[in-house]
Amino acid sequence: MGSITLEQAVWLLAAAAIAAPLAKMLKIGSVLGYLLAGVLIGPFGIGKIFSENSAENLLHIAEFGVVLLLFLIGLELRPRRLMTMRTAIFGLGGAQVAVTGVVISFIALAVGQPFLPALFIGLVLSLSSTAFALQVMEERGELTTKHGRLAFAVLLFQDLAAIPLIALTPLFAVAVVGTAAKMDIMAAIRALLTIATVIVVGRFLIDRMLRVIARTKVREAMTAAALLTVVGASLVMTKAGLSPSLGAFLAGALLAESSYRHQLEADIQPFEGLLLGMFFTAVGMSLNLELILTEPRMIVALVLMLVAVKITVLYGLGLWQGLESWAARRMAISISQGGEFAFVLLAAGVAAGVMTRHVSEPLEVAVTLSMAMTPLLLMIDDALSRRTMIAPAFVAPPPEEAHVIIAGFGRFGQITARVLRGKRIRFTALDINPEQIALVERFGSKAFFGDASRLDILEAAQAGKAKALVLAIDDVDASLRTARIVREHFPALPIYAWARNRNHVHQLMNIGVKVIRRETYLSALDLTRQLLRGIGMPEPEVRSTVETFARHDERRLTEHYSFYTDDEKMMELARSDADMLAKLFAEDQAAENEATSAEIASDTKPRKARARG
Repeated sequence: MGSITLEQAVWLLAAAAIAAPLAKMLKIGSVLGYLLAGVLIGPFGIGKIFSENSAENLLHIAEFGVVLLLFLIGLELRPRRLMTMRTAIFGLGGAQVAVTGVVISFIALAVGQPFLPALFIGLVLSLSSTAFALQVMEERGELTTKHGRLAFAVLLFQDLAAIPLIALTPLFAVAVVGTAAKMDIMAAIRALLTIATVIVVGRFLIDRMLRVIARTKVREAMTAAALLTVVGASLVMTKAGLSPSLGAFLAGALLAESSYRHQLEADIQPFEGLLLGMFFTAVGMSLNLELILTEPRMIVALVLMLVAVKITVLYGLGLWQGLESWAARRMAISISQGGEFAFVLLAAGVAAGVMTRHVSEPLEVAVTLSMAMTPLLLMIDDALSRRTMIAPAFVAPPPEEAHVIIAGFGRFGQITARVLRGKRIRFTALDINPEQIALVERFGSKAFFGDASRLDILEAAQAGKAKALVLAIDDVDASLRTARIVREHFPALPIYAWARNRNHVHQLMNIGVKVIRRETYLSALDLTRQLLRGIGMPEPEVRSTVETFARHDERRLTEHYSFYTDDEKMMELARSDADMLAKLFAEDQAAENEATSAEIASDTKPRKARARG
């Protein structure tokens, strides 16, 4: 395989930095931008910057992006989420894969493919591109619609179906090909033992390893541990002759309930995004333009067959699920393309002897072109239906999806969490202290390891969809960093903040936080109230004293905000504060005495009148 030169690396990074954002600006999707950039700089394009060997080498490297994607998919598959969406995932998703697979398999049989390869081709082409479709729907604001949610359920089932399909590819091989891999009993046992090993290690050791590393508070060590988890699981699977994607998926699924899930997701996602971009660029490079020129009718027929079959099946299933005609059509078009797993599966099929390269190459070209067709078909659909299509009816998230983020799970955060849990309000608690997480878990609470002052952690915790954020971080600097990031990137997210002292309050006010409570303020007021009662002060005077102090303190807190950075001025205000407070108490007492005297006088007048009578 040819190595990648520094000049080629520059062009590759340029594709990521320029082509994808440009394509997104043109509203054709960043994935399509990667594909087009790959075509331009690939061995079949006008640039010819990459040779065929270099493009193949890059594709093998970038396939690790698919591995990371599967790991992240595994992290998202929490049991609660699967239970909520189980009907749509396994009902609609399973029906789509089965019906589409059968239809395309019959077409493959009709053109002369043997039964098992035809079935394999049908199943491979039934899969859509999760990365591509989700990005297109998110850019168009359709993920929160009913048809967007159903499309996501179909994609989720397809991702699940891809795992066993990758692992069982050799079973589709036939003797006609001549290189069919035989799966003996020992190989099957070895595969099962390997999967069991990954499950045991992932269940009992990885979480503990992450906890030890988290205690060091070395950020790059956590990133390395996250990558080690994925690479290690993939390597174990590869050594056993299984798919590395299967290992990554299992590792992710096993860590779906881990306290470190959000941290892992935030650390892995930048690598996954960049490598997936490289993957699509490499796919564009490998697009055989010569084949398109020499066999245009065959390629056009394959692309039209693939897209037409998937749109027809998905449209019918959408109507079956109760979607309106336009919504079923949007769902069908959005996921009508072939998927990124097709490239992995077709390569695995050639390696296992399911098919020859002569058969897989046109299919790869068709899948690539079907991706390019999706945004174009959506644009055409927009143009044709703009006058008649009703605006998408957005579906309110179910109650379990409306969540609160608690940043900092110390004493303050835990009290809030107990109330929320009692009211069955879902929350995501983040804390950077692994000992604290371990402690609260022993008492039945759940928190996730993660630095809430990092944007990627907040995004992993879905801050964009949260109803509120409780800012209860002990460290003042980290608290202020978190508040700034939330105000900058999630301006609509309400912040309810805990503050250590008055200066902390002023700095939070400076960032724009409105609802702030000081650490010991209310408890100190309550204790003072009990103290005044205990030393014999009458209840009206206790109440008046505490209320006067609270009003005065809140007013001064706001007034002092303008001077909180001026130490000399703040000291001067503090000195005058005691005299002002004493004066207020005296005025209140005088007013109280006057009111009491007036009340006594009014009570005595009727008695005097009765005496004269």
